[in-house]
Amino acid sequence: MPKTKVLITVKTYPAISQKYEELVCTAGLLEDGSWIRIYPVQFRKRGYAEQYSKYDWIEIDLVKNTSDARPESFRPVSHDSEIIKLGHLDTEKGTWRERRKLVLSNVRPSLVELIKEAKDTKKATSLAVYKPAKILDFTAIREKEREWTKEKLAFLQQENMFEQRGDRIQVVRKLPYKFKYKFLDETGQERNLMIEDWETGQLFWKMLEKYGDEKIACNKVREKYFDDFALTKDLHFFLGTTKLNQFRAPNPFVIIGTFHPKPITQTSLFE
Repeated sequence: MPKTKVLITVKTYPAISQKYEELVCTAGLLEDGSWIRIYPVQFRKRGYAEQYSKYDWIEIDLVKNTSDARPESFRPVSHDSEIIKLGHLDTEKGTWRERRKLVLSNVRPSLVELIKEAKDTKKATSLAVYKPAKILDFTAIREKEREWTKEKLAFLQQENMFEQRGDRIQVVRKLPYKFKYKFLDETGQERNLMIEDWETGQLFWKMLEKYGDEKIACNKVREKYFDDFALTKDLHFFLGTTKLNQFRAPNPFVIIGTFHPKPITQTSLFE
């Protein structure tokens, strides 16, 4: 079978699975603009040449994930399935012109209708682009469990789930905070959704290393995701459901990424 060509738009923060070790949930768009989820992917175990970035076009052998009823869910044929990077869609001087063509070709105007579709067993929609009516806030929530449990650490060590940094071996870090957006949907209802984007976690660690203070690090993440993305950019959410909550949570969606080009102006139309 031919390999599947995917434009990567989503990479979630690494999670720990006792079945698959350390995993990243990847999602993206096919050439026709339809969504696809690729899970599981042992991303950090891949060689450098196979470690794709957002807005990379890749090719990979995929099959339907029969353990996941969500129609967009596929998995690599094996953990060793080759990932071929074909090219990258850059920002085109901030216009995001080519990215816009694909990503904004099917923006869902109603979160209410999207939730209904998610709970409809015939449709079971689990990935979408959505633009909130108004962003109200972006906050950090301190985690109760800020480190991996002893049981989890023992499992990680047994399964060799470590990254090499020189001569030092370090377990992938557990984020000590969760981040969420507060916004109004198209009906005026106030909503709160967690964001699980890998870039959000990376920004927190980068700011913590720079300033050495968790409060400052959280404020710096807020500056990027609220002061910048929400107030100065044309912000859309990449939404995704979790397999566990697809049919039972009142709102099964979380934010798995952001799409934040500059707003289109008369000048930018002719750039």
